[in-house]
Amino acid sequence: MRMMHRPLLLSMTLAAALLAGCATVPGGEPGAASTVSRPMSDITPATPADARARVHVDLGMAYFEIGRYDVALDEARIALNDSASYAPAFHLLGLAYMLIEESAAARENFERALREAPGDPDFNNSYGWFLCTQGQEQQGLERLAIAARNPYYRHPGRPLTNAGLCYLRLKDDAAAEVQFARAVAADPANALALYQLADIAYRGGRYDQARTHLIRLHQQLNPSAASVWLGLRTERRLGNQDAEASYASQLRSRFAESEEYQLLNQGKFE
Repeated sequence: MRMMHRPLLLSMTLAAALLAGCATVPGGEPGAASTVSRPMSDITPATPADARARVHVDLGMAYFEIGRYDVALDEARIALNDSASYAPAFHLLGLAYMLIEESAAARENFERALREAPGDPDFNNSYGWFLCTQGQEQQGLERLAIAARNPYYRHPGRPLTNAGLCYLRLKDDAAAEVQFARAVAADPANALALYQLADIAYRGGRYDQARTHLIRLHQQLNPSAASVWLGLRTERRLGNQDAEASYASQLRSRFAESEEYQLLNQGKFE
């Protein structure tokens, strides 16, 4: 993935990858966590202690989503004081530690979450993505597949999108495209998957396909500097000068401080 895409990818990847989860089991064998179960987030807490813990995890997740990882960690720890084996609290700890780049602590907590609930698709999704970021792409893909095929999971587009990103890390565009297409089929509003489909099509010289994906993307999400830049270069390749000029105007008026606008001014289209 090229650096010029980082602003869009960072914000969208976090939404896609880190608001769900994955984990391993004792001994670390990827195939061991194949039990199918409902996400704990869909299940009523079994005890009053778990109910109290859930309140803190929900609050911690809300803080996590706005980047307050310190508060998320505190709320997860409070939840564990209420219920010492409450798996979603370990999952939240894993997510927060991952984002502050404390990988050992993230791994430990993801694994603990899956020891408590090995079939939870949220946990499998998050840990699968974590493994992909740690250079363990094949193990991560196995975890993501567990999450994606869980019939109780209401968000299969998440692990499918993460699998596509994982394949991109392996420089396998063909496999990544399959996963992103499956993600869009599961969730037609999946903006990150649509962007990646457009980018892969562009890099493959399929400019009409790239344009189609970008049109769908921009119908569902406000354009970013990265998506406008990709649209500009796509229309340039297709020889559509009016559309290219329109995208250039958007970069100039809305993203004048972006790296993409600087590349436009320098004429560096590739």
